[in-house]
Amino acid sequence: MSIEATPGSGPGKPAIRTAVAGFGLSGRVFHAPLIAANPAYSLDAISTSDAGRQEDASASYPAARLVNTPADLLALAGDLDLIVLGTPPATHYPLAKAALEAGLDVVVDKPFAVRSAEGQELMDLAERLGRVLTVFQNRRWDGDFLTVQGLLESGALGTVTRFESRFERWSPEVSKAWKADATADDGGGVLFDLGTHLIDQALQLFGPATVTHAELRARRPGEKTDDDVFVALQHDSGVMSHLWMNMLCAQQGPRYRLLGSAGGFTKHGVDPQEPYIVAGGGPLDEEYGVEGAEWAGLLGRDGHLDRLSTERGAYPEFYRLLADKINDGGTTSPLPLPVDPAGPVEVLKLIERARELALHRA
Repeated sequence: MSIEATPGSGPGKPAIRTAVAGFGLSGRVFHAPLIAANPAYSLDAISTSDAGRQEDASASYPAARLVNTPADLLALAGDLDLIVLGTPPATHYPLAKAALEAGLDVVVDKPFAVRSAEGQELMDLAERLGRVLTVFQNRRWDGDFLTVQGLLESGALGTVTRFESRFERWSPEVSKAWKADATADDGGGVLFDLGTHLIDQALQLFGPATVTHAELRARRPGEKTDDDVFVALQHDSGVMSHLWMNMLCAQQGPRYRLLGSAGGFTKHGVDPQEPYIVAGGGPLDEEYGVEGAEWAGLLGRDGHLDRLSTERGAYPEFYRLLADKINDGGTTSPLPLPVDPAGPVEVLKLIERARELALHRA
C-alpha cells in the first residue's frame, strides 16, 4: 500500500526534494514514513542494494526512484535538495561530507559520526558552504521524554538530584550483519547505538556534564564491541545521571527514575512510535504516538503516589521543524534547527571519555 502524501507545503513553496540513503530499520521505519507523511517534502529517491528492501520501498513509495547505493543518490544531487543518511555509522562522515560538497542539505542519523572531531569538521564545512546540517536525535520526541521535560518545567519534583535512564532489551543474538562485524572504530556497540540517545537526553534535561564512571562489557557470543554498558555523568547543574544500556537483559528496569527534594517519578515501558510503524501504522494515524494508560508513570513519594499519563510521542516534529528551517531560507533563517549538531558532538565527546575510563579500569 502506498503511504505517500501530496508534495508541497503551501502556496509558493515547492516540495523539498528528498532522498533516503538506506532502507533498513532507520530508513524504512523512521525516515521514509515521516517524510512521506509531511507535504513539505517529496520522497524522490531511495537507495538500497537489497532486493527485498527494494521491493518493499517500491510498494510503499511508488513515485520514488530506487538506486543501489548512496553514491548513486549523490549522482542525482542536481535533482535533489536534501539527503537523509540512514546508513551504518562508519559511513556518516564521508557521505555527509560528500553530500554537503554536492550542494545538498543533510540529515545524519545517530550517531552523528564515529569521532567527535569528524562531527565538528562536518559542522564547520556546512557553515562554510551555507548548507543545513542536522542530526536525527528522534528520541527527544519520545512521549515519555516529553513527559519528563514537562514534569521538570512544572517544578513538581523540587530540586532534582538524581536521574536514572535505561534502554534494556532481550536480544541475545546480534541482529544485523554490519553490527556483527563492527568494532568501536566503526561505530559498533550499544554505547554508540542506544547510548547516543540516553546521553543526548540527559544533556537536554540537565545540561553539560562530565563522565565520572563507565563500564563496558561484551556479553553476547560474537559481540565485537559492547552490549552491556553503564555510564555515570556529573552535570554542571549538580544532577547525577546514571545511564544503563543492555542488549542481554532478561528483566528490564524502569525506563526513567528521577529523585528530587519534593518527590520522585518512575516510568516503565518504551515509547510506542517505532513498534507502531513496524506493525504497519502510519504517523498520520490518530493512534500514532499514544501510549496505553497502563504505562503511566508514578509521581510523588512512597505511600503518596499519583499516576501521570504519558505525553503523545511526536517524531514528526523533527521534519516539521526542518522544513520550516529550509523553507525560511536555510542557514540564513533565524528559526532553530530541529537538532543543533553541536549537541551530538558533545555526546560523542562523552562517549570517547567513557571509553577512555572503561579502558583504564580494564
